[in-house]
Amino acid sequence: MLTSEASPWWARERHGDRRPFLAARREITRAVRSWFEGQGFAEVETPGLQVSPGNEAHLHAFATEAVAPDGGRRPLHLRTSPEFAAKKLLAAGETQIFELARVWRNRERGPLHHPEFTLLEWYRAEAPYERMMQDCADLLRLAAETTGAQRFAFRGRSIDPTAPPDRVTVAEVFETHARIDLLATIDGAGETDRDALASAARAARVRVADDDTWSDIFSRVLVERVEPQLGEGRATILCEYPAPEAALARRKPSDPRVAERFEIFACGVELANCFGELTDPAEQRRRLEAEMAEKARVYGERYPIDEDFLAALAQMPEASGGALGFDRLVMLACGAQHIEQVLWAPVA
Repeated sequence: MLTSEASPWWARERHGDRRPFLAARREITRAVRSWFEGQGFAEVETPGLQVSPGNEAHLHAFATEAVAPDGGRRPLHLRTSPEFAAKKLLAAGETQIFELARVWRNRERGPLHHPEFTLLEWYRAEAPYERMMQDCADLLRLAAETTGAQRFAFRGRSIDPTAPPDRVTVAEVFETHARIDLLATIDGAGETDRDALASAARAARVRVADDDTWSDIFSRVLVERVEPQLGEGRATILCEYPAPEAALARRKPSDPRVAERFEIFACGVELANCFGELTDPAEQRRRLEAEMAEKARVYGERYPIDEDFLAALAQMPEASGGALGFDRLVMLACGAQHIEQVLWAPVA
């Protein structure tokens, strides 16, 4: 921004600096809606208030409550994702849906994070998760065509948004960038060997604390050694996440140590997270309870499990789904360097 960030976002000069980015946002929004509608998708609107905001251990929600006319009170949360409600719609019979969903995540603010932001979330019933890879590539190309961007750039890194993304597995990049045989630390039942991964991480000169779990070590290697290498020159699809790191995804039939989960990176920025969706309610309950046990261990709190969501899974068809950080896509497509440059009205 050219004007002082000490001024409020609505100051005329500061808003004037942001107007080109906001105009680009408007055009990309229109193009994305047209793209999905052209493929027969229904745009849906699901509620921001939920019984459970989501059950990932390291995502933090905003809590509130509903007060009934008789004064009765019921705890609710602002959603961190529209996923649970969207899957209920699949169970209800919808087959191709998308939503430009307002979502909320606490404890997050910075150049790429905002407490209230927009997720583009979409689902295809009876589609393999590889179809979502093509969707992500198409959406990058669409955003570039809409703004006329020849390249996406962020913090000194750039990509050609029209080039087919590279595709690599998590195991491959751990070997390439950290010399760690990740799959040797996971067995066929998805159980992990914490000490084996700790030893390999220390050999790679990655810090390991005595109380780190396997997941803690995995995340540190990923953030410090792997993610900075992704999305240079062209986007990168990072696929086949370890099964313990994919609580909402089904396992890959040919190798149960990994799951049908991928993320796409551009210019070192994580843009989307996509799954072949888990539809087994008993297995889903086990995973969500494990996530909440970990949340309680680390943060001293847990969120309720949405029993209605688990009931819907038993009726849900096989499907694949994705969640893309819409604000981040706009940033890259129009050259913004901070998420608040592409938000019409940032949280004060």
